[in-house]
This record gives sequence, structure tokens and C-alpha cells, in this order.
Amino acid sequence: MALEKINQVNDIKQIPPEEYEQLAGEIREFLIEKISRTGGHLASNLGVVELTMALHLSFELPRDKVVWDVGHQAYTHKLLTGRKSGFDGLRKYGGMSGFPKRKESECDCFDTGHSSTSISAGIGLVAARDLLGADEYVVSVIGDGALTGGMAYEALNNASRLTKNFIIILNDNNMSIAENVGGMSEYLNGLRTNEVYTNFKSGVEQSLNRLPGGAHLANQLKKTKSGIKQLLIPGMLFENMGITYLGPVDGHDIPRLLDVLRKAKRVKGAVLIHVLTKKGKGYAPAERHPARFHGAEPFEIETGLPKKKRRKANYQDVFSTCMVKLGQRNEHVVAITAAMPDGTGLKRFKNMYPERFFDVGIAEEHAVTFAAGLAAGGLKPIFAVYSSFLQRAYDQVLHDVCIQNLPVVFAIDRAGLVGSDGETHQGIFDLSYLSAIPNMHIMAPKNKWELSDMLKFAVGFDGPIALRYPRGEAYDGLKEFRSPIVYGKSEVLYEEEDIALLAVGSMVKTAEEVRRRLKEIGYSCTLVNARFVKPIDTEMVRMLAGEHRLLVTMEENVECGGYGEKVLGAAAALRLPVQVLKIAIPDEYVEHGNVEALYEEVGIDAESVTKRIIEKYITAGRRSGEQVRTE
Repeated sequence: MALEKINQVNDIKQIPPEEYEQLAGEIREFLIEKISRTGGHLASNLGVVELTMALHLSFELPRDKVVWDVGHQAYTHKLLTGRKSGFDGLRKYGGMSGFPKRKESECDCFDTGHSSTSISAGIGLVAARDLLGADEYVVSVIGDGALTGGMAYEALNNASRLTKNFIIILNDNNMSIAENVGGMSEYLNGLRTNEVYTNFKSGVEQSLNRLPGGAHLANQLKKTKSGIKQLLIPGMLFENMGITYLGPVDGHDIPRLLDVLRKAKRVKGAVLIHVLTKKGKGYAPAERHPARFHGAEPFEIETGLPKKKRRKANYQDVFSTCMVKLGQRNEHVVAITAAMPDGTGLKRFKNMYPERFFDVGIAEEHAVTFAAGLAAGGLKPIFAVYSSFLQRAYDQVLHDVCIQNLPVVFAIDRAGLVGSDGETHQGIFDLSYLSAIPNMHIMAPKNKWELSDMLKFAVGFDGPIALRYPRGEAYDGLKEFRSPIVYGKSEVLYEEEDIALLAVGSMVKTAEEVRRRLKEIGYSCTLVNARFVKPIDTEMVRMLAGEHRLLVTMEENVECGGYGEKVLGAAAALRLPVQVLKIAIPDEYVEHGNVEALYEEVGIDAESVTKRIIEKYITAGRRSGEQVRTE
């Protein structure tokens, strides 16, 4: 077994070349077996096995640096750097991350998680290397999907000015999370298929080298921008930017990969190697359905089907149904995604109304300003986006949407703790960063029916509005409470005294359980569904303060800038004689793990919240000199 010989970094260099193919096969079997149990990013990792092997054979890690764009394709890299045993705990609480982590291994030179960043990070490492007088190699790996992000082009423009070696690997599998879109995809298609150019180039060089003085002429042709590349492939983008282009090369042919990497190491300046790979390679279900195995749940290896059958609709299903109905009722409704039509639930809308559906690729900044343009043109754009990815477009939300007060709807998916993808994907900052923007309005539904009602309200609203909802199964409780959505107003679910719980969105379900526990030990408790985080319902705060000793805010967001701070500020401004307890996520990054375990870790599970409320209530009573319960 070749894989048994890999126990630490650079062990692969002891593997004889005749065993490379065997090792690649064993790596694929290992990944399929482990990910079928833990879940994780399968298709992207199966596609880069040989490429990763070639990188580890060609470079000396950790001395040399490899930056993985996004990083969800770095499982083979982890395997080849001595982390084989960590795969049993992959993406589990306290276990190995599904992304590169500097604190996990010195072979992970840069933490990643979002796309289009690796070239920028690589240039930074190159500049640091050169300033410090070092000579290690720096390699940035980026996918063709990530190359649709504008940040990648900003970095390429910067890379063109380098005078010392910097290697960029373009991992081109013609399939990011969703089908690639746009001009770059078409451009790369031309490069992939242009064998005429490749063969002609080779033939010309061989012929010239046989002639007296031909070698010099061949060299001049290579250096001339208007040479044979422009003759046969007009607009050689990378060469025209001043970046040496090598390829395309078969990304599953290790000898060819090793050869092109040797050539790339000799280049003075930036060099891009165009590598063609097949996403999901070696596992038929992943080859047929790469999007399904992008972020897979635990599955049966024989069939590729999930082990856990989903019985209830999730929030994305509810959103999908609502979007189709809105599209039927209002021809001005249009939908936007940044390469996530399946994940956000927009696929059905795309199929029903293709002319009103826009996938802009992995380009959230462009998506937001594009939505602003649609709104300025008289349409009602709904941008469905993951909470952690909307962070990338903060300036566009502020500058292009909110300053102009344009009616763009932000359907913010995966809000709150998302679990196994960890700190780069937790959606725990959106209430804070959006609340700071004038003209922005923010809602959060307590259950699946309120998601539908709020989306309808948002489409009819004349201004920027965000609707945030969590990942996973849609809560179907509290269906008896469905009062109409009124701008800036909360909803009282249970009205009593002593303690008032004001819960935001997904935390209403937790607040129900907290209320039940408090009542079991003799406390009376009001429960309010906040509905609006901006503007908050100050009249509700005033009313509750008159009848309760303690107000408890509950949100699945960091404390800083969140709903709790707004309620506390309102109580202070109104000079209300009431204590406020803020239940929120501490102001820190939250690691990967099961969502229930993370709830306990950050202290927003029902048991932790109940304990904090009782402690605070007793303290509040002591301060006022009143008798309080101590059950």
C-alpha cells in the first residue's frame, strides 16, 4: 500500500514513480471512505489528487508555500502533510478543519475559506520573501470558478509587475459550485480546445531549431507579444497582461505536471499554469453530479445517496417556493445569485423564469451593484446570498444601494451558525454590519410561514431591506401565531410578567424552550418575536419595561452591534427602570462543529440561557431590594 508510506510531510518523495498511479487511486479510495462518514467537500478534492501530488513532489514544504484558493480542495494536501489520522474528526467539533489552517500545520501557509483570494495572498508572500532576502517558491492555486471574482483580476494586474518567480496554478475543471458563466468561461473553453495552437507552436519551435540561427528566432518569437499566440488565439489574456502562460496540461498526468512545474520554476516573474482537471474524478456519482458532492452530507458509497433522509422542508425549500409564486404574481421580480442557484434555492425560479434569473458568478460585489442598477431601472431585484459571502460586498451595499435608497431585497441565507465549514462561513455578523448602514432595514422570521410573509412584505417595500434566515430544517412550530407583518413592529406570542424574552428569528424556537423551563420552576415569562432588528420596536421595549423586571434579548449574531445593544440603547435613552440581559454570540470567531455543540460552546443553547436568566433575575431583584424567587 503506497498510502501507508505517507506519514509526514515530504514522505511522497520516497514513493517511486511507478507507484504514483497506485497512490492516487488509494488517496481517492481513502477520501471517499472518510467523507462518506463525516461529510465534506468531495468532488473538488477528487479532482486535484494528481495535481496535489505533483506540487508536493516538486516543492519542499513547509519551506515553499502553497496557497489554496477557497481551500476546500486541500484534503489531499492535508493527507500528504501527515494529517491522515485527523480525517476521522474532519469538520467535527474539536477536530480537523475542512480548510487550510495555519494553527493546524506549518504546511498551511495561509488560512482560506472564501474564493478569489489566493493570488493576492501569494503576491504578499512573494513580496515578503523578496524583502527578507529569502528564495522559497510561492504557488497560488485558483479555480476557474474563482477566476470570475474581481479580486483575482486586481491581483493578476499586480502580479504582472513581478520580476521574480511566482507560480499561479489555474485549476480548470469547467465546473465551480454551479455551472461556470460569463466571458472567462468562454475564454478558457477556447484555450482548452485549441490543439491547433499547441501543436503548431511545438512544430514551429522544432522546425526553427533545426535551422541555422533558428533557435534565436524561436526565442524572439516567444518574447514578442504579437507572436504566434496572438496569431492563432486572439487576446491571449494572461500573456497580454505580462504573465507567462503554460498549458493547457492534463491535470491527471503526473509526469506532464512535473515537467511543466520544472519549467515554471525557471520563469523570472509571474507564470500561470493552466491545468485541466475533472471534478469528482474516480467516483462515478461525483463525476455525474459534481454540484451535489461539492459539500456532501454523509452518504452511501455504493449509491452516493445521503445516509440521512431529509423529512422536512428546509428554509431554502420554502424560499424557493415563495420565489416561484412571487415570479408568477409580479413580472418585475428578478433573482440574482453569485454562483449558488442550488444552494440558495433559486434553481426552480431559474427554470421557470430564465430571462429574469441572473447568475453573475463568484462576484458578490458585482452582484450587489448589478442589483442596484436593476432597481434603478424599475425592477424588483432579490439577491439570494449566504451571510458570510455578503460581507464581501459591504461597500456596494452601503454606497450603491443604501445611499440611493434603492428597493433591493437581500435574502440572506445561512445566517447564524452554519456548523462544519467553520469560522470562514459562520453567518454571525450580518445584523451588526448591516445595522450600521442608514436606509437599511432588517427582518428575521421565526418559522417557515413567517419567511413567506416577510418575503412578500420585502418585495412590496420601497427601500433596501434584508431578510435573514438560517441553514437547515425550517421550523414549523408556532403556526397559530401569524399576525400581519407591520413595519418596525414585533409580535407578542405569550404575555405574562417578571421576565420578557425578545428573540430574533431562529432564536424564537430556543426562547420557547427557555420559557418552558422558566415556567416549570415558577417564573412567569413573556415571549416576543422581534421580527425587525432595524428599526427595533421601541414602543414594545417601553411597554415591556413597565411590566417586567428583566428584558432578555436573544440573537444568533455577535453581541457587538447586534439587536441586544439596540434594545439596551433604547432602554437607556428612554430612561426605563429595567435590567437588560443580552444573549448573543461572544465577539469572537466560532470554529467548525455540529451546530448543537456550537450553541453550547457559545452559550446560546436553552440550558445555558436559562441559567444566565435566573442569575441575572436574582441579581436584579437584590439591587432593587425586592424579594425574588430562588428555585
